[in-house]
Amino acid sequence: MVNQRIYSVTQLNTEIKNLLESNPSFYNLFVQGEISNYKAHSSGHHYMTIKDDGGAISAVLFKQDALKLRFKLANGIKIIARGRVSSFPKTGQVQLYIADMMPQGIGTLHLQFEQLKQKLYNEGLFNNEHKKLLPAYPEKIALITSPTGAAIRDMLRIIKRRWSFADILIYPAAVQGTNAPNELIKALKLANKHNKANIIIIGRGGGSIEDLWAFNDENLAYEIFKSDIPVISAVGHEPDFTISDFVADMRAPTPSGAAELATPDSTKLIYNIQNMQNRLVKAQNKQIELYNTKLNSLLHRLSSPEKILKQKNQMVNLYKQRLIRAMESKQTENKLKCDFAVKQLEQAINKRLDISKREFTKNCAFLDALSPLKVLSRGYSVTVNEQGKAIYNSSQIKQGDILKIKFKKGSAECKTLKIEE
Repeated sequence: MVNQRIYSVTQLNTEIKNLLESNPSFYNLFVQGEISNYKAHSSGHHYMTIKDDGGAISAVLFKQDALKLRFKLANGIKIIARGRVSSFPKTGQVQLYIADMMPQGIGTLHLQFEQLKQKLYNEGLFNNEHKKLLPAYPEKIALITSPTGAAIRDMLRIIKRRWSFADILIYPAAVQGTNAPNELIKALKLANKHNKANIIIIGRGGGSIEDLWAFNDENLAYEIFKSDIPVISAVGHEPDFTISDFVADMRAPTPSGAAELATPDSTKLIYNIQNMQNRLVKAQNKQIELYNTKLNSLLHRLSSPEKILKQKNQMVNLYKQRLIRAMESKQTENKLKCDFAVKQLEQAINKRLDISKREFTKNCAFLDALSPLKVLSRGYSVTVNEQGKAIYNSSQIKQGDILKIKFKKGSAECKTLKIEE
């Protein structure tokens, strides 16, 4: 007794919680029973007891899981709940934490649905990374559905109203019954083989889970996933979910909703285009008005070519007159300078002439004094040889030379007969 461990209440409750949560069998199980002691809390959580003839267990459905329910909870409803078993350490109470539930009576189909859903989820068929974007303005839309159902009429009506520019390709297929999955798969393959459509809508109107079961087919899910063309799944009404909804590129709440998701609203688009066109026209008019204002301002600032030419001519004439006056003034100035220079030059020349005259007279007198003619006038003569060179030494001549003798008046030629040193 002494060696055994003593637990605190908190430790014991924690151990119980850990034991329950470590058991794989308690992690994802289905429990069927009747709801009692039901209470919807203001937080959005739902508290209840699930009981049968032999026992009862407390259960809780949290807000985020409750939003997925397709029916309203109430006391006395028999359900099948999926969840995990654990305990609340504060009280030590063992309870069922519910992830999903459905009314009892369709439990087998729902179990198949959940098992296939989990399998495909694990294989990655639901991952967003595989989802293809829908074209904004489809030219061709393929409809895979019953050609006689209300769903196709609704889709045709809405597509025609919203986007009448698109061509509609109908691939008829059964949407209910044993052969429905194969026909849906065949139509889907054919649409991809033709490769004409920009988008595919596959679906049908509302019905029971048995009516919609063809869209929970595993092979159809793989074919939707493999489609090269974006697929919208539109099965039943908004609360209805099928496997095709999870694997398709987009899920529509109804076939009518699929037609709206697949097409733009041409009326709204035309309105937007017209609105943008009006805004563009207003912006253009405003810009034109702005440019006109600038142009008028420039026109007021800018004179006409004729006026500019006239102004330029006036400026040219003014400059011409100034140039003429400047030239006349310069000419007058130059003339005065020239006259003054001429007068100075005349004075300098006259002065130089006077000096030159005096020097000439003086030189003439000097030359006259030195002139041989003066000598000749006193009875002397000048003897020159035949070349006209004066002879002043007997060594310059030889016997027989012809000499010329110049007197004051006249000259005579003589022949040398004898030379004396």
